[in-house]
Amino acid sequence: MAAPSLSSALNSLSSLSLPTSSRFSLLPTPSHKLSLLKPQHRPSLLSATPIVPKSKPSDDIDTSFFDSVNPLDDITFNPPEPPEGFVPPPSFDDGPLETEEEIAAAYEELYGPAYSGVSVLGNDIYVMDAKVKRDTGFGSRAKKEKVRDGFEERVVQVRRVTKVVKGGKQLRFRAVVVVGDKKGQVGVGVGKAKEVIAAVQKSAVNARRNIVKVPMTKYSTFPHRADGDYGAAKVMLRPASPGTGVIAGGSVRIVLEMAGVENALGKQLGSNNALNNARATVVAVQKMRQFREVAEERGIPMEELWK
Repeated sequence: MAAPSLSSALNSLSSLSLPTSSRFSLLPTPSHKLSLLKPQHRPSLLSATPIVPKSKPSDDIDTSFFDSVNPLDDITFNPPEPPEGFVPPPSFDDGPLETEEEIAAAYEELYGPAYSGVSVLGNDIYVMDAKVKRDTGFGSRAKKEKVRDGFEERVVQVRRVTKVVKGGKQLRFRAVVVVGDKKGQVGVGVGKAKEVIAAVQKSAVNARRNIVKVPMTKYSTFPHRADGDYGAAKVMLRPASPGTGVIAGGSVRIVLEMAGVENALGKQLGSNNALNNARATVVAVQKMRQFREVAEERGIPMEELWK
């Protein structure tokens, strides 16, 4: 009994229509009936998108094939017929086989000489190997080209040092290096790293940043005596006559030899620390002045300095 009553109620509701009232509308609307179940589509004046009518299927496309085809069935593929005068290309296996020389020449043109060491095109087989070694450092853990700026390097000391941190101890290597051109320029540097080679490289860079000029006479000795100290290390330097040589020990001798001094006397009076003695030697050298510099400051000729 419930089904007939529900269908009759829907029929009576679908036939019901209410006239639209103009007092609830801001715009004038044409007189028509408003259906509750089947509302009619009205274009909105506030909408910016125009209504595009649906395009009809084109008559040029033939879709009759899909009307009689079941997608669940197996469809056989029938390729189209080749056009008139079509000549198929030759098969890859039908052509002549390439010789080993032609294959090697093609490979060398693309990738360079093979590992066999034989060049088919007449190229140098060592060019690529040298380039790879220079760019990638092949054959060594850290390949770096040596700096060629005229300075020679001399390692004074390499020590293992530790740093106590929260989690334990950090092991490092400290290297002291002296660089010089043996023409009056010398520098002392220090560097730390996890490896000895890296520590020496860093100390050499640091030494090149601290180059000083060593005043010398024509006999390759000092113009006068000088003393220098650095920390607890004290160094005494004295000029010497030609033929004496460098009479000094430790890092003082290395600094004087790298500076180009051939006749000098040196003595370590304080600590035996190699780094502090090397820096004390540099401090003593910086105190020296040439005779002409003193004469220019005093405003007198050089001959009157010894009067």
